[in-house]
Amino acid sequence: MTDRYAVIGNPIAHSRSPSIHAQFAAQCGQDMVYERLLAPLDGFVATVDAFRAAGGRGLNVTLPFKLEAFAYSDRLSSRAATAGAVNTLRFGPDGAFGDNTDGIGMVRDITGRLGIALRGARVLMLGAGGAARGVVQPLLEAGVARLTIANRTRAKALELAALAADERVSGSGFDELAGGFDAIVNATSAGLSDAAPAIDRANYAGVAIAYDMVYAARPTAFMRCATELRCGVVSDGLGMLVEQAAESFFLWRGMRPDTAPVLRRLREELASA
Repeated sequence: MTDRYAVIGNPIAHSRSPSIHAQFAAQCGQDMVYERLLAPLDGFVATVDAFRAAGGRGLNVTLPFKLEAFAYSDRLSSRAATAGAVNTLRFGPDGAFGDNTDGIGMVRDITGRLGIALRGARVLMLGAGGAARGVVQPLLEAGVARLTIANRTRAKALELAALAADERVSGSGFDELAGGFDAIVNATSAGLSDAAPAIDRANYAGVAIAYDMVYAARPTAFMRCATELRCGVVSDGLGMLVEQAAESFFLWRGMRPDTAPVLRRLREELASA
């Protein structure tokens, strides 16, 4: 019997996850289908319950349901518990297991594909929302020396820093930053309006990698700014998308697919769009 998986969200028609997981399944010889699942904004639980009742084995969860997926889970991975959000659900006899693969996906993209060492690095993360929450623990586990979480609203940055409960993590407002970073991660939504985060340009000085968690057919405003200011490596988050999907696939199937050809194909599709 073919195993059934899906990505759930609202909206969901834009999701590239079905293409990614179809390629993973073909690589690994897995008998599975992967679909898009549109849930009403007030119908996440009912939609998931119906999916499980029809034999569904697992879900990826995208906006705006990651907090509801966290509450839905019977058990959580440590990284999901730290993030307070779930992007991957696995269903079995012991209930729903919730995980968050976003952060490990980003770390693997940076250290593997891009070849940038994070151990000992001074990292600035812009934004303190849901996207940022998912990457704090994986960055700390990667051995960063310092993680500064900066947000336009300082209180949100301080709140997330306190949740991390690690002496390497601090919170800051955008206007308090004083530079001295090896890496900048943009976890804000500014790119959706083609704007760069409102930080002083001096904070880009000497940065080895500037990484935007979003992706698009063209460089984001943050990426254009980082390139102009001569940061070492500038990247969007398409590799993160593929790597987090690979971690979900491993959670479900116990196999690690080769992400490189999948990323190349997605990049070609974006370029031709």
